[in-house]
Amino acid sequence: MKAEGLITRRSPCQPKETLQRLEAAVAKRGLTTFARIDHASGAAQVNQSLRPTDLLIFGNARGGTPLMQAGQTVGIDLPLKALVWQDGDGITWLSYNDPAWIAGRHGIGLDAKAALDGMSKMLQAIAAEVTGEGQA
Repeated sequence: MKAEGLITRRSPCQPKETLQRLEAAVAKRGLTTFARIDHASGAAQVNQSLRPTDLLIFGNARGGTPLMQAGQTVGIDLPLKALVWQDGDGITWLSYNDPAWIAGRHGIGLDAKAALDGMSKMLQAIAAEVTGEGQA
């Protein structure tokens, strides 16, 4: 089942390398990494198992503020997040929320279109870099 508003790309790398590539792509663009959450480690702390599942929270005020000015509740969905996870078949994935879906969720209109377009292009470029899309 596909989750509404979620963009998911297959990674050719293992989860650890995919996460490292994500962190590097975020840093290369001058974005701030606010947190890295290792959900599998959290599961292990309560004696449960979980395949690799890491959340990276990142962004910057230049990109997010115009969206919050257009609809302050968008702050619940910002900063941006990307999830690196491994499925039951051992395939690694990169998932993130579609900025257009976030905007629609909060009723943000055309007044924030430029910020939304920029955010979408940036996330697409990060995902392509991390997953190797468009590379020979």
